[in-house]
Amino acid sequence: MKKLLLTLLLNASISSFAQSWDTQASGFTSPSRGISKLEIIDANTLWGLAYDGTAAAANVQEFTLTTNGGATWTPGVINVGDVTYQIVNLSAIDAMTAWAGAINPSVTGVTDPNDGIGVIYKTTDGGATWVRQNATGFQTVGTVNSFLDGVHFFDANNGLAFGDPIGTTFEIYTTSDGGATWTPATSPAVVANEYGYTGNFVAAGNSFWFTTSKGKIYKTTDKGLTWTKLNSPLSDFGAQVTTTHIGSLYFTDNNTGIIVGAKNYVAATATAAATGTFKIYTTTNGGTTWSTGVTYTGFRNMCYIPGTTKIVATSALTTTTTSDGSSYSMDNGVTWTTIETGTQRLPPTFLNETTGWCGGFNTDPFTGGVYKFNGNLFNPTFNAAKSFVVSPNPADSIVSISSSLVDSFSLKIVDLSGKVILEKEINGIENTLDISALNSGLYFFNFTSDSKSETVKIIKN
Repeated sequence: MKKLLLTLLLNASISSFAQSWDTQASGFTSPSRGISKLEIIDANTLWGLAYDGTAAAANVQEFTLTTNGGATWTPGVINVGDVTYQIVNLSAIDAMTAWAGAINPSVTGVTDPNDGIGVIYKTTDGGATWVRQNATGFQTVGTVNSFLDGVHFFDANNGLAFGDPIGTTFEIYTTSDGGATWTPATSPAVVANEYGYTGNFVAAGNSFWFTTSKGKIYKTTDKGLTWTKLNSPLSDFGAQVTTTHIGSLYFTDNNTGIIVGAKNYVAATATAAATGTFKIYTTTNGGTTWSTGVTYTGFRNMCYIPGTTKIVATSALTTTTTSDGSSYSMDNGVTWTTIETGTQRLPPTFLNETTGWCGGFNTDPFTGGVYKFNGNLFNPTFNAAKSFVVSPNPADSIVSISSSLVDSFSLKIVDLSGKVILEKEINGIENTLDISALNSGLYFFNFTSDSKSETVKIIKN
């Protein structure tokens, strides 16, 4: 039986801006709880999926949730009806509602016809209780077994779940009523030894992509109803069939994405870190075609800042600390800037250029486990001194905007949740703007001219 794939990936570096991470307490009672995936809803709400980071690596069915931007995290149990089942992934759409996929795990040296049999559970009360859905899906046992790879919801109603092939196509279901009912969908035909990987799939907008052991990418642009099969630069995304090929897939919107992969991969052992010459391959047409790739050094987990070509990378799970730390790219992975080195960081997630988190390991319920980004990943600033002045600040209605360097620029106003409130092109040495319609609170005024930008925090009374 195939093994589960944890997201890996990489880092190259240059100089550093004043970016950093603030430690938060994940709240887990047991020490060395890691967070394998963070689901960000808004600036206040995130879910984190736990795993055991000790050498024993026990199976855990736990999550942690914050609704106040990480000031406090509350852990809980994902009750999927069987404590031996392994949680595959968690998909959340708000502070109360989430879905979890889980599988009957394979055990080394033990033949079990139920390996990979999957279940889907939903919570509508913030994880206090969980209810099973799609009870007939992913239950095939025989010469070829079901193997649930993941579940994803685009919103409160529309979702999909996918698993390894049964017959000639992948086992896929869609729902348009929040999971109350599920309808089978059909993928393009598979080839021999082709299956998916848990953890190696991505969604952006109405689109969803998953990768396979034959280096293919299956894509839907209508929330799972129809699918196309695409080629990639790799022969395998999980080093299971072609053992020297491995990679991970990321998208920022329906068209723009990257693969970070190696074709000479050697897996880690108890005494040696994994090795491989990695490249970043890019696409601008949703994965139909890919670039020849640029070299990327190290192992990293990655995420896009949604809607941009900015990428944040954090250290992956390796047997050495040489790749520990974090970095970011402003140009879709061509060049990289180091945030810090020497500290292990788990997978990141970002809402916008100023709001993001990554996982970590806790020491106890009050110490560690989550890191919150403290910085600004808008484009490089014009200079060390502020180039834009917005006054008065705080303001009630009319603000005056002046710049010492440029007389035309773009303005984007973003609220604390990451929502873009206003986008405007401005010309003139000095300008005024009416913000009386904005609700009271803190806003980010992002000024952009050519390839540079600057952000000013504004308080609206």
